[in-house]
Amino acid sequence: MPVPGLTLDTGALIALERADKRMRARLLAAEQDGIDVTVPAAVLAEWWRGGNGRQRNILECVEVESLTELVAKVAGDARADALQATSPTGPKPSGIDAIVMASAAQRGDVVYTSDFDDLELLRAFLPGVARVLQT
Repeated sequence: MPVPGLTLDTGALIALERADKRMRARLLAAEQDGIDVTVPAAVLAEWWRGGNGRQRNILECVEVESLTELVAKVAGDARADALQATSPTGPKPSGIDAIVMASAAQRGDVVYTSDFDDLELLRAFLPGVARVLQT
């Protein structure tokens, strides 16, 4: 059975930028094992702030995925379904959260996030995601 790739959200990139030991170990292990690490372009837009040296180094280790019309539509549908299914005080996934999950679902990736509840809610509507893990 193929090993799933990794998809990172903004929180995972921030953890890497802050030299979080667990996230750095995960990225290094993925690199050593030849596992693809994907960052959706929308996440890059949310995270990028001028491109300091650490940000540029992180980008050398990942594949930035462009947003396609199909992924955007799948994300929009999943977000609408998730928002309809939750209570007024429950998780409120953003458009970028939905893009992360729709991107990961098309590959069967594991997603690393700091917004676990929001992305786990979306996972119910995007079952192609292997797992959602907290950064």
